[in-house]
Amino acid sequence: MGHALDEPVERFVSDITGAIVRLARSVPGVQVAALPADVVAEAFAIVAAFVDADHNHTDDELRALISAFAGRGVPAGLSGVAPDDVRRAGLVVDKLTWIDTPSTLFDILVQTDARAGTADAWRYYEDAMQLAHTVCSLDDVPSSAELAAVDRFRGLLLHTMEQAGLHNPTTGLPVRTVAPPADATPSAPIVTATPATTPVVVPAEPLKPARPLEELLAELEGLVGLAEVKAEVRTVANLITVQNLRKARRLPVADQSRHLVFTGNPGTGKTTVARLLAEIYRTLQVVAKGQLVETDRAGLVAGFVGQTAARVVAVFEQALGGVLLVDEAYSLARGTDTDFGREAIDTLVKLVEDHREDIVVIAAGYPDEMADFINANPGLRSRFPKTIHFPDYSDDELVAIFRSLCDANAYTLDDEAAAAVAAWFRAQPREKGFGNGRLARNLFESCVARQASRLVTLKDPTDAQLCALAAEDVG
Repeated sequence: MGHALDEPVERFVSDITGAIVRLARSVPGVQVAALPADVVAEAFAIVAAFVDADHNHTDDELRALISAFAGRGVPAGLSGVAPDDVRRAGLVVDKLTWIDTPSTLFDILVQTDARAGTADAWRYYEDAMQLAHTVCSLDDVPSSAELAAVDRFRGLLLHTMEQAGLHNPTTGLPVRTVAPPADATPSAPIVTATPATTPVVVPAEPLKPARPLEELLAELEGLVGLAEVKAEVRTVANLITVQNLRKARRLPVADQSRHLVFTGNPGTGKTTVARLLAEIYRTLQVVAKGQLVETDRAGLVAGFVGQTAARVVAVFEQALGGVLLVDEAYSLARGTDTDFGREAIDTLVKLVEDHREDIVVIAAGYPDEMADFINANPGLRSRFPKTIHFPDYSDDELVAIFRSLCDANAYTLDDEAAAAVAAWFRAQPREKGFGNGRLARNLFESCVARQASRLVTLKDPTDAQLCALAAEDVG
């Protein structure tokens, strides 16, 4: 375990030294011989930052650091030392702040790539993230502080490349940290299980290649609002990446349930995030196919003895290899003793246990009512240990969603119309069941209908008139 950093450090030093030496040879007066030591110092700075991420410099982390850097001369004096010697020397103390700004070396690579069309900054990104994940994998269970540092470092590097207009050499797409590519499409579909005795089986289609994690996280980041939800999803992705590293080295990995509870009002993005999570799970090899199957009480509960279990099994089998989203899951726990909702829950719990490596289940619903669901079966609490809450959108966020619907459908809003939209959202009562994104879509469709009624009185409307929503269309 003490040698876990040897290979990723060697890869970083080799790749980045080659890139920086190649660049330096075209610049008169640069001392090429000194550059390898600079790259080693860069690798050490990255490793030290993540060892310091939780301010708990363990023996395993320090032994790995000593093994990777002792023979490289930077920093001096690491040969033959022990972890306590590194602690006394303070070599990793207060190093976390190093990841707060792009390094000079990374910035040089980014600017060179922007001018020359090379891809050395992306190689730095991949190698540096491998160093970060490897440090996190040295602990049996990575701390939340370490995972948050990984998230911050990834965002810093991607944002720097995005600002320079660089492209991902693997996909050919622009590097993004805020908005998804215009042509981003799910690699696996959303399937809705129908309330029939046997759900309709959607013919299998050839799976598209799994999308890169960076692309999926960029699409997540492009969603309006949901800052805490996005942070939770990124943490999940970081944790799985670290666990995969431990598995690859045949190190023990704590058994953790992937199943989740989503709480929040309708229209807060739960299905959209579930679809992205399904793809993230596929990319990180948690599930094989990454499809999202969405169902509810009507899709799971039958009205006669013996039919509910069969219906649950049929829906569950559609979701194998992907994610099953059970909307309004709390409704399964309601009803009389003769109701079959609890049978559906019991069947679901058994299936989850029997197929723990083949599926992820997300139970969604209102916050208070979801407690009824979790308490309906003794096995649910341990199998659904994590809850992610989706807050209601603010008025400004609802306006942003409305604008995105306009952009997607080639409609425009002038300032007066935008003010009318904002005023309409402010006037809506914020009661339980508030519609959020669905409310924004309903308003958009209403505006389009009102605009159509207004334009039919015009003999030959222009393209601009056909695309413009006015204040009088809002309502």
